[in-house]
Amino acid sequence: MAGKEIRLRRLFRRGRLFVVPMDHGFTMGPVPGLEDVLATAEAVVKGGADAVIVHKGLADRMAASWPLGCELIVHLSGSTALAPDPNRKELVATVEEAIRLGATAVSVHVNLGARMEAEMLKDLGLAAEACDRWGMPLLAMMYVRDGTAAGEYDPAKIKHAARVAEEIGADIVKVNYTGAPESFAEVVAGVRTPVIIAGGPRMDSERELLAMVAGAVRAGASGVAFGRNVFQAADPAALAAEIRRILDGAA
Repeated sequence: MAGKEIRLRRLFRRGRLFVVPMDHGFTMGPVPGLEDVLATAEAVVKGGADAVIVHKGLADRMAASWPLGCELIVHLSGSTALAPDPNRKELVATVEEAIRLGATAVSVHVNLGARMEAEMLKDLGLAAEACDRWGMPLLAMMYVRDGTAAGEYDPAKIKHAARVAEEIGADIVKVNYTGAPESFAEVVAGVRTPVIIAGGPRMDSERELLAMVAGAVRAGASGVAFGRNVFQAADPAALAAEIRRILDGAA
């Protein structure tokens, strides 16, 4: 599929992929750092991010001023923190809409172990089918939400989550970091699809975040997808530059 290959080369043009998800407003409202999404996107791209993730409405509104050098990933699924079951993600956009908006890729969020897992997997499968039809790369955000705190970072469960995404046809898999290069290397080894790590909740220090990036790189990760830990930083551009240096093998 030439279209998908061309778009994937654009995403990975610098080797490892650096994505900044900025879809949090859908889930939690206008959180700090996303009051002006365009300004935040410009800052992280200046620091070295390859792409940002937003929902279709913001992508449409930002189109005329989209930052140069920034690839657009349109997020297709969502839920809000106000819902009775926030872990239930529903498709709220289509691959065709993402194409109209000029997206380089789309993303879908799945919570494995959650009550509505089957429906979310069905949605992921439908998105994968449409992505194949249109030559659009699919980033699958695979989280373990089985009701246990330890489950979200359990290496065996994360390895399973990555494999589910590959089996269903995802082109890039985003999962939580297991906490150590040795265990995350097992996750990477379990699939042939590029694996990138999620940033999760805001971390206590940037040093801790950068150490996680370095560990993931040593384990064979193909990149990172950091949202709040980047766009809520005191200087998002500077922190993005530090992450870029590690991804490029300069630190």
